Amino acid sequence: MLVLGIESSCDETGVAIYDTDKGLIAHTLYTQVELHAQYGGVVPELASRDHIRKLTPLILQTLEEANIERTELDGIAYTAGPGLIGALLAGSSVARSLAYALKIPAVGVHHMEGHLLAPMLEDNQPDFPFICLLVSGGHSMLIRVDGIGEYKLLGDTLDDAAGEAFDKTAKLLELGYPGGPNVSNLALKGNAERYKFPRPMVDRPGLDMSFSGLKTYTLNTWQAAIKEDDASEQTKADICRAFELAVADTLTIKCKRALEQENLNRLVVAGGVSANREIRSKLDALMKKRKGEVFYPRLEFCTDNGAMIAYAGAQRLLAGQSNDLNFAATPRWSLEELPKI
Repeated sequence: MLVLGIESSCDETGVAIYDTDKGLIAHTLYTQVELHAQYGGVVPELASRDHIRKLTPLILQTLEEANIERTELDGIAYTAGPGLIGALLAGSSVARSLAYALKIPAVGVHHMEGHLLAPMLEDNQPDFPFICLLVSGGHSMLIRVDGIGEYKLLGDTLDDAAGEAFDKTAKLLELGYPGGPNVSNLALKGNAERYKFPRPMVDRPGLDMSFSGLKTYTLNTWQAAIKEDDASEQTKADICRAFELAVADTLTIKCKRALEQENLNRLVVAGGVSANREIRSKLDALMKKRKGEVFYPRLEFCTDNGAMIAYAGAQRLLAGQSNDLNFAATPRWSLEELPKI
C-alpha cells in the first residue's frame, strides 16, 4: 500500500508517504516554533490556524518529492489524538476529505502509537516484545509492547511529564522556547558537582513518575542563587546540568525496574525527549551493562512528524482497519484502548 500520513497534533505540521514494500518514500515537516516563541509556549488557536494554512501546500510538496500522483494513494493515515483539539481537527478534516474525494480508506492514528513505532522506520528494527519508554512534552510512560495494538501501561507520570518539566525549567531560567533543547545545550557547560537534585519517586516501589517536585526544587535553587547575588550564566548552566542529570537518572532507574519486572531485555525509547543526549547516554550504559538492546528513532523522527503516522496507519490499513466519515478527534485517548493487529 501507498499511504499518506498527516500529523497535526500540536505545533508541527508533518506529511509523509510510506510504501509498505519500499518503506518511507518522502516526508516534509513545518515547525511553528517561531510563531509561538514570543508567547513562551504553544497557543492552541494559532497552532490550528497555521495547520490549516500549511497542510495543503505540504501535501502537494510531498507528493511532488515522491514523484507520485494523488490518485496513486491507497490510503490515508492521520493523527486523531491525543493532542490539541483544534489542531487535531485541522489534520483530520483534510485527511478525511481527501480520502472521500479519492475513494480510499482512511484511519485515525494514536499519536503516541506513532512515536512508539517510530524506530520501525529504521533498518535495525526491534522485535516484539519490548519495553517502551515514551517521553515527550505531554507524556512520560513505560509500556510493555507485545505487538501493534498490544500495549500494557506499566507506569505513567502523576503530574508533569519529563518534557513539560524541561520546558518549565527553561521558562523560569528565561532560556526561551522551545525549552528542552535550550536546557540541554546549556547543561553542557554546567558543573555536575555543584548541585545535587533529588531523583523523584525512586525511593518507593512502582513505575509511576513525577517531575513536578523536581521543577519546584529547580525554582527554589534558582531563587536562592538570586538572593545570594549569584544569578550568573554559569549558575544557570550548573542548575541545568543538575536538573538534566536528575531526569536522566530517574528515567534510567524506572526503565531498569520495568525490564526486570517484565523479564525483558529489549528497550525502545521514543518521543521528543528521547533526543536528549544525557538520557541516551544513561540508557545506553544501562543496556550495555545488562547485555540488552536499546532502540531509538533517528533524531528527526524523535519529535512529531508525518512519517511515524504514515507507518503506524499503514500497518492498520493493511490489517483492514479504517474509520468511517463520522470521525472524531480525541484529545485524551489511552493506548490500551487500541485494537490489536
